[in-house]
Amino acid sequence: MTGGTFRSLLFAPGDSEKKLAKAAEAGADVMILDLEDSVAPGRKAEGREITAAFLQAHAPGNRQCRYCVRINALDSAAALQDLAAVVPFQPDLIMLPKANGPLDVARLSNYLDALEAARGGDGVKAGIIPVATETAAAPFTLGDYAGAGLERLAALTWGAEDLSTALGATTNLGADGQWALTFRLVRSLTLMAARAAGVAAIETLYVDYRNDDGLRSTSLSAYAEGFDGRIAIHPAQVAGINESFTPSASQIEEARRVVQAFATAGDTGTVGLDGKMLDLPHLEQARRLLANADKDLP
Repeated sequence: MTGGTFRSLLFAPGDSEKKLAKAAEAGADVMILDLEDSVAPGRKAEGREITAAFLQAHAPGNRQCRYCVRINALDSAAALQDLAAVVPFQPDLIMLPKANGPLDVARLSNYLDALEAARGGDGVKAGIIPVATETAAAPFTLGDYAGAGLERLAALTWGAEDLSTALGATTNLGADGQWALTFRLVRSLTLMAARAAGVAAIETLYVDYRNDDGLRSTSLSAYAEGFDGRIAIHPAQVAGINESFTPSASQIEEARRVVQAFATAGDTGTVGLDGKMLDLPHLEQARRLLANADKDLP
């Protein structure tokens, strides 16, 4: 199963050789070769061919980052055609749009088992990232990912645009320009579901790719809440996202001081540091930050 960080996941349309090549050089942790929304219905077949050729030309071990393919919705005829086209060339991850819950991920996993077995005994198993909030039913199953035994589950992310359509909403934003209540709810539930399942939590995209300040501000807020990374829709967003989801030098130093304080104190559940009382949850937070910092090192 694919490992590594999920700070930035950059979309590129699977029917554009030029955009795929540019995205591969952008410095993202994951590049998403998209066969769904960014490929017009009349270009799906061409998109599969171009995406498969790109994967073939950049075999595992010869990739600048991990390659993820977003297939079409599982209940469409295109989904199996997508998988048949790309699985022979060892994608690291498959993104599943409009997932209704763990049962859809299990179904996709079964398809991957069969297609990877047909590919031969290379032992490479693609992870799965469901977009877990794009249908009206999906949010009610978020808590079920934790106990579903989905070995391929690599991360959870959420989406607002398709959910807006599913709900008949005229907008997903409130009067203040921030997410409306319904969308804040599913965002929070996605974060909690990912933590409960022990996988990465991925923040959704920031639409205005020219607004770097807004991207960084909202990304830092997402990082502070517990998200591991964010989807990017333009190469220009990658640097801001990577920096926002990488612990700063001051955060790393503070975490080290917390760990050292507990180590010095010995077998205790609380310590004092800089006039504050810290307990075991603070220690676990510090350890997690340091572990993530280690993963982010080149």
